[in-house]
Amino acid sequence: MAHGYDTMMNPAIEELLEETGSKFSLVTLSAMRSREITNYVGQLGSGIGASVPPQVTSTASKPLSIAFEEIAADKIEAIEIDPEAEAEALALAEAEAAAELDGDDSA
Repeated sequence: MAHGYDTMMNPAIEELLEETGSKFSLVTLSAMRSREITNYVGQLGSGIGASVPPQVTSTASKPLSIAFEEIAADKIEAIEIDPEAEAEALALAEAEAAAELDGDDSA
C-alpha cells in the first residue's frame, strides 16, 4: 500500500496535476500566472491596476508559489483552444498581412 509522504512542495505536485491534467499545462499556466502576479506587485503604488491581484491569501512570498496555490484552490484554470480555429485565424491574419504589403485593400 502506498503511503502519503510529506513533500517540500505545498500544494503537492499530485494535487496540481489533478487540476491541470498534464505537466506541460501546469508549467505553462503557473508561469503565466506567476508573471501576472509579478507585474501586479510591480504596479503597486503606481495606480495602474492592469493586473489581477493574487486570488488566495498566502504566506508565500514567491509568485510561483502563489500561482500554485491558486491552481490548487481552483481560482484559475487553463482554457482549451481549438487547434483548427487557431489555424484558421492565423491563416486569415497572414492573408491580411500579405494583402497589406501588396497594397491591395480588397482583403
